[in-house]
Amino acid sequence: MKALKNRLIVSNERHPFHLVDCSPWPIITSVSIAHLAISFSLYMHDFYSARLSIAFACLLLSIAFWFHDIILESTFEGNHTKKVRKGIKIGMSLFIISEVMFFFSLFWALFHFSLFPNIFIGCVWPPLGIEPVNAFGYAAIGTLILIVSGISLTYGHRELIKGERANSLYGILTTIIFGILFTILQFIEYINTTFSINDTVFGSIFFLFTGFHGFHVIIGTIMLIICFFRHLNYHFTRETHVGLDCAIWYWHLVDVVWIFVYLSLYKY
Repeated sequence: MKALKNRLIVSNERHPFHLVDCSPWPIITSVSIAHLAISFSLYMHDFYSARLSIAFACLLLSIAFWFHDIILESTFEGNHTKKVRKGIKIGMSLFIISEVMFFFSLFWALFHFSLFPNIFIGCVWPPLGIEPVNAFGYAAIGTLILIVSGISLTYGHRELIKGERANSLYGILTTIIFGILFTILQFIEYINTTFSINDTVFGSIFFLFTGFHGFHVIIGTIMLIICFFRHLNYHFTRETHVGLDCAIWYWHLVDVVWIFVYLSLYKY
């Protein structure tokens, strides 16, 4: 009887954590990712079908609905307590660390082949017949854009903390525009390159490196667009804006990584 009473006390004890309800989105997202991976592998072997588009659409929809539920839980239901917000920030920090490790592996491949080029690429870097992309072209403009975008985003964050809502919105919107411009410049650069991803290990590393970074820029831009409209609808306050904090951390990761990519990969 005493053990039962203790269990009842524990079960009714108040705590600062958010125990989420049952949700279909984790399993739907997992199945969509698996389906997308399989469909994309078949597509790379010339077995294209509508399943690739369907899997991608299902993934986008499940992510959208999942984040919709999270926004409802945090903004309108008030379930994200101080302890929950701290956990979200820790999770985002660990995710960013994993992203740093991912880019570290790409840097490892780049320096391995550039510092110790083997006989299969002529013992020179870049390999013979490859004309590297000029660092003072689109890449230089893109680098300047990303650096300025980091400054504008920091400005927007500081203005939010100060309570200057309009200036904060201007800073975030400016960063979004810079992110879109960077993506357009990278697309133009791809069109004007004289080599492809199949042209030796240099082409593979170049397009893999810049492509994945460009993908991160697109994801960061989408995150900032969502934060902009949330901010526009008064979802953020001076004290609580975890979603914007996570987006800012992610964008600064994109900024810093690109500086090292620019200094390491482009020809001067």
